[in-house]
Amino acid sequence: MENKTVERDRYLSFEGIQCNNNADQLIIMLESALNQGKGLSQWHTYFKTKRHQQKKFGHDNLHFIGNQMNPLYSYFKQCNELDAIELLYKIEQECC
Repeated sequence: MENKTVERDRYLSFEGIQCNNNADQLIIMLESALNQGKGLSQWHTYFKTKRHQQKKFGHDNLHFIGNQMNPLYSYFKQCNELDAIELLYKIEQECC
């Protein structure tokens, strides 16, 4: 019996890709790191402002992540949050 890994291709279909669930999980990781006081205080102010804007305009978490990809990478790298970086990369590749 062959054991094949299924490659997901967002350009063909989003079927089987958990974009919204992964985005929600990444936001939980972001909020957790911020609540623990990780990273420079400038990041806390930055993300507080951006999350407020997100809620004000009614954007979902995937939209937020797509717009904040580089700042999120920088913040998570500064905090050495390797699981978050891995998930962010997965979201970038599969969903953005």
